[in-house]
Amino acid sequence: MRRYIRALLLCTVFAVFSGLYVYNKLLYSDLPGHRIKSGFATPRAPGDSREVGDKTRPGTPHWYNRYIMRQQGQGEATGLGRPDTPMHLAVVTCGDRLEETLTMIKSAILFSIRHLHLHIFAEDQLHASFMEALESWPDMIRSKFSYTLYSISFPEDNAAEWKKLFKPCASQRLFLPLILKDIDSIVYVDSDILFLQPMDHLWAFLSKFTPSQLAAMAPEHEEPRIAWYSRFARHPFYGRTGVNSGVMLMNMTRMRSVSFKNDMTSVGLQWEELLMPLLQKYKLNITWGDQDLLNIVFHHNPERLLEFPCKWNYRPDHCIYGSNCASAEESGVYMLHGNRGVYHDHKQPAFRAVYEAIQKYSFGADPVKTLLEPLEEELSKTTHTYCGKNHPLFTKRLSRSLEGVRGRISRGR
Repeated sequence: MRRYIRALLLCTVFAVFSGLYVYNKLLYSDLPGHRIKSGFATPRAPGDSREVGDKTRPGTPHWYNRYIMRQQGQGEATGLGRPDTPMHLAVVTCGDRLEETLTMIKSAILFSIRHLHLHIFAEDQLHASFMEALESWPDMIRSKFSYTLYSISFPEDNAAEWKKLFKPCASQRLFLPLILKDIDSIVYVDSDILFLQPMDHLWAFLSKFTPSQLAAMAPEHEEPRIAWYSRFARHPFYGRTGVNSGVMLMNMTRMRSVSFKNDMTSVGLQWEELLMPLLQKYKLNITWGDQDLLNIVFHHNPERLLEFPCKWNYRPDHCIYGSNCASAEESGVYMLHGNRGVYHDHKQPAFRAVYEAIQKYSFGADPVKTLLEPLEEELSKTTHTYCGKNHPLFTKRLSRSLEGVRGRISRGR
């Protein structure tokens, strides 16, 4: 009899603990720590569309209860999709780049015409700050975008090596085609990029891809005699001056399916097979980390890359010693890249002025009076620098974009 009683007690205890476990899973399954999974761990399917609601705990902030994790409707096989499907924008953020990344996102959303879906890869401790900031924006702006937060993750076997390559987290971009498996095409940008016109125009480059092309980037420089790669690189690089990966348009369906020529084997390798052997071969010769690896890939596969003009990735290098970006001189800067930390120091005040103007702008305010006009006044004070002398290039396209924003505000859109 005692044996039966002991068995019954054990079964009862097991049932109670099992019930508590199931209850706990149901109660917390939609909390951020469970919902924000991605990469090489156990990601939720990118097409999963749910809103945090009934299962949130009492007392959670309003922005948390409104947090939309996923939205269906990725682009079609062409990358462009229907006009009502979202464009996809990815960014990687670590360390103290939260505010910089939010300013980049602000510029993208401010000018975009089609709906944007943001894919934000960030250290876990930054997730709550991203959610709180994005959900605090006005409903009119929130209706223009959705977003997903991802943890930083690398293949387990080589995670430590990828993490320490160049800057922390930077090489995450190499793995986007392997993580976002259900996304056809995406624009990747560094956190120090500012959109000065709608991202829709960059997205339209997808329709210009030839059947063999699967990515687009701008040159690292326009003049080989002063370009970094043509003077110092100890590895193969694309074209005459290499390419800069701060702005990269990717057809990831093609990246996942094609075989890439390489200098390690006579057999073509797929993207997931190529990355680690490439790093092992060149890790002692590369300076700029994942950007150098991309240059090596497209050196051997130039037919896979569309090169767009420098106005789509305008950096201090294009004006620090005098103007050397012909496309920007002709039609203005389309996207500003504040590398070298120029948004946060006083070395290139023209770049900092644009960053601070967008950062300070309040959604819904008149963009011409509260953004463009104060910016033009600040830029007029920067003419003691080469970049400042070229300040009309910074506002030529921006002024047209802001007129478009003003029109949409007046129409209540």
